[in-house]
Amino acid sequence: MKHLSLEPELLAALPAQIDLRLVVTDMDGTLLDGQGRVPAGLTETVAEMRAAGIVFAPASGRQLANLRAVLGSAVEDSPLIAENGSFVVHGGEEVHSDTISAQDAEAAIATTRHLSDSGYDVGAVVACKHCAYIERSDAAFLEQTRLYYEALEIVEDLTAIALDEVLKVAVFDFDDVENGSSQALTAAVPHVQTVVSGLHWTDMMSAQASKGRALAALQARLGILPEQTAVFGDYLNDLDLFDHADLGFAMRNAHPGIHAAAAYTAPANTENGVLRTVAELLSRSRRERLKHAGRPRTDQSEAVLRSRPPSY
Repeated sequence: MKHLSLEPELLAALPAQIDLRLVVTDMDGTLLDGQGRVPAGLTETVAEMRAAGIVFAPASGRQLANLRAVLGSAVEDSPLIAENGSFVVHGGEEVHSDTISAQDAEAAIATTRHLSDSGYDVGAVVACKHCAYIERSDAAFLEQTRLYYEALEIVEDLTAIALDEVLKVAVFDFDDVENGSSQALTAAVPHVQTVVSGLHWTDMMSAQASKGRALAALQARLGILPEQTAVFGDYLNDLDLFDHADLGFAMRNAHPGIHAAAAYTAPANTENGVLRTVAELLSRSRRERLKHAGRPRTDQSEAVLRSRPPSY
């Protein structure tokens, strides 16, 4: 599928020589459009990438089951970075995970209940590896949680479930989280990392967990270097992805902190920015490979090639 070309100023900023091996993209506000829809042509673009030996991996605060449901066949054999980097799976095998203690999960649940009793319009989601649990069950809250959690179960008491494999506790606030509830959650559960992952969501997860840490684990597994990696993001939970990729793209609609960290800019998510940019990166990467394919190999270049980690 042919995509609209990038604007001249975005094209001019890109490096001429690209050896692309891995593309990692956030979902909401980045890959998905303004209505949360998968962009037209994603499956075809991923197939082109796969044929060129380039791996596609979504990296999201969403649940693993939700990523599979939303992206479908496009990610049938792709690595999946779920729960803001707390859980990484490839080919049905766990690559990486970071969990929080049962005590911290209980504290996060108790704090959310206290905030609710104090007038905040909030609810907690306890996200485990293969299912998420909620105790708030009104229609408005269910509508929000079902956008991100495919495997979801309503329980009477969140503290009564097994809390030994909790990836994170996510709290939805119908108001702007940066104006109140996120600060209270941060103060109440100091041993976890509290990340604002959107206008209404706060994630409490392992102090070590992040999308960047998950990406580093995936790169190590695949033998792919930062200079061979492109990342796309729009919000603060994407921030440390940019520490592990030379080709870092802030969406035009991104938070100022993401623009400060990114080397490049992509069109907004409402303008199919990820796929348009990937099409250009694919074109430049193909040209670079064709150019090198025509060069005769010396003994030295063959030795270097043999010493490189395998590419996927």
